[in-house]
Amino acid sequence: MKASSEASESILFADRRARIAMDLGAESCRVTLLRWTDAGPVLQSVARIANAPYTDADGALRWPLRELVRKLHAALLHAADLAPEGVGSIGVDGWAVDFVQLDEHGRAAEDPFCYRDERTLAAKQAFDALCAPEAQFAQTGVQPMRINTLYQLIADRIAGKPQRRWLLLPEYLLHSLGGEPVAEFTNASHTGLVDAGTRQWSAELLERASLDPTCAPRIVAPGSVIGRLRAPLAEHASFRETVLVAPACHDTASAIATLGASDAYIICGTWSLVGIELSHPLLTERARHLGFTNLGSASGGFCFHTNINGMWMLKQCIDAWTADGRDPVRIGYSQLLEAAEAMQLPDSTVFSVDAPELLLPGDMPGKICRRLQQETGIRLASSGADEAVITRLILNSLAHRYARAIADVEELTGRRMATLHVLGGGARNALLLRLIADRTGRAVKAGAVEASTLGNFALQFAAQAVDRASAAGQAVRLCAQARWLELEERGR
Repeated sequence: MKASSEASESILFADRRARIAMDLGAESCRVTLLRWTDAGPVLQSVARIANAPYTDADGALRWPLRELVRKLHAALLHAADLAPEGVGSIGVDGWAVDFVQLDEHGRAAEDPFCYRDERTLAAKQAFDALCAPEAQFAQTGVQPMRINTLYQLIADRIAGKPQRRWLLLPEYLLHSLGGEPVAEFTNASHTGLVDAGTRQWSAELLERASLDPTCAPRIVAPGSVIGRLRAPLAEHASFRETVLVAPACHDTASAIATLGASDAYIICGTWSLVGIELSHPLLTERARHLGFTNLGSASGGFCFHTNINGMWMLKQCIDAWTADGRDPVRIGYSQLLEAAEAMQLPDSTVFSVDAPELLLPGDMPGKICRRLQQETGIRLASSGADEAVITRLILNSLAHRYARAIADVEELTGRRMATLHVLGGGARNALLLRLIADRTGRAVKAGAVEASTLGNFALQFAAQAVDRASAAGQAVRLCAQARWLELEERGR
């Protein structure tokens, strides 16, 4: 068996051209290059591009798409310069629900809206009156959250915008490079428009929402080759034979692809996700009531998890403290965690991280202080509250919420989660890991910080393999062992 495995791996990785993974994040977008050396694969961060929504002249939140695409294309050229052996494939993953409307030439008609824009409040209320949230969940398995693509499309229609062809953001970036206009299954499942049984667009929901079904892109499986890189980028010598792969275009699905099929996970980044992968969706009313959703997985099954606020709260606090003129050294991320570790704050001092006001930007320290007082009676002066106290409050409250979510997963699935795998930025937060272990009474393992990138690469390798599931597993193991140049340099 070992010889057979080694033989299959040698065939899978016989193509020693480089690969590029692009990971679109709401706060930063990363471009990573995988190359082969005599000592094995090496991963190099080529670019980290800051990202944030802006407020347009009408007060709407939008993403700076044109500028972002320009910088990402430039980063691809830089990566090509670093890979004279050629680039075999490019894959893109990113956050879900937001989409780009296409003009008649297949280009972006305008900058896309950000999911945090409040235009979907009225859209959700209007559609929920036509189709109850319970009925939506029973068909799609997706929690009817106002950020879902379904409500965004309805908001556009209510505003009188013409219905155009549209693409989700990672697929749009692939399309801008030469790929077919498609929707990859894991990403499409987040729209609230995919039937959980057929894994295709729901004709019933599209009709009820008065949405043109011809505007929706064709759904493809994770790891699909959807075209070749086109000019002008393809004129670079390293890009002449580069194929474009839709990996698991949703970053969470790419991250979860690095785990075993039965592993419970906590993904802690801007948002938090707590759950487990299932082969079939769990569509009970109890699951909906507890806030769980069924979203496509890289294996073709479903990531069954609940969506929880995340470290975005701390980032918002840091932004507020920076604007307030506080000492930039004291409010650095690592300094805040060190100070929070030394706090003698009871672990039971928590607030509800999913409170609606905490999902919106602006004055996060003040919102947390007011929420804490409302729920516990503990009063902190929001204008002068100690940064370490706020940081510890956030971490305590996240760990508390994760523990409740794990208990819910166990109730709904009938499984006991002995070990929890933490992925994303939270994987390097030792204090948070300890708090999770204390709260849940479970073993906690820190997974890859850049798990989405590793899963992206794994699915690129699997895309052209005969046994794609086996190839993906082999590629995950290989990528997990790869040497990170950037991380080594940071540690010096």
